[in-house]
Amino acid sequence: MPDAISATNSTASAGLQAQQASLASNFDMFLTLLTQQMKNQDPLNPQDSTEFVNQLVQFSSVEQQIQQNQNLESLLLLQSAAAQSSAVSYIGRIGQAVTPQSTLTDGSAAWEYTLPEDSTSTTLVVSDSEGREVYRQSGERTTGSHTFTWDGRDTAGSDMPDGVYNLEILAVDDSGNSLNPEILATSRVTGIDLSGSEVVVEMGDVRVPLSSVLAVQEGNASV
Repeated sequence: MPDAISATNSTASAGLQAQQASLASNFDMFLTLLTQQMKNQDPLNPQDSTEFVNQLVQFSSVEQQIQQNQNLESLLLLQSAAAQSSAVSYIGRIGQAVTPQSTLTDGSAAWEYTLPEDSTSTTLVVSDSEGREVYRQSGERTTGSHTFTWDGRDTAGSDMPDGVYNLEILAVDDSGNSLNPEILATSRVTGIDLSGSEVVVEMGDVRVPLSSVLAVQEGNASV
């Protein structure tokens, strides 16, 4: 994890370092040109010194903005590092995340879904990792949260192999408009992936972004 955090810090600070280097180079050039301009101005018609002061103030303002950006970037990096450290502590615990995927283990896979309003019909469709439909049944039609536990058997009654399965919910309201239920899955957190730009929580073979995790409980729950 320290290597991942260090790499993130290095990448994020590279842009600010480039801005600072560019500002320093431009400021040196500005001072050189300003000196030459003052040396070569017409003594009988000297330029207004206020213009020089305004230009110096503008450079100072840009420098302060870059410094503010650097301070803000440092705060964001600290927050990111804290999030990564916190995510690692999820390993071994039971996580609940917004995802249509759940792992079938020992003949059981479970989901929770929430209907935003009553539906006239609800159909639960389970597909395998290749997107092939293996099972469907009617679901609840009332507003609110409902659970669905699949016994791992396909429509013909044959046992399906353990693995990741996807739940799709087909629901329509009384006007025939499709509803968009929220689907959650609960499983034990088995790992954390810090290699990308966003922390990924591994729940068995199901991978979800950290932002999709809604709750984490102690790992003594039965899943």
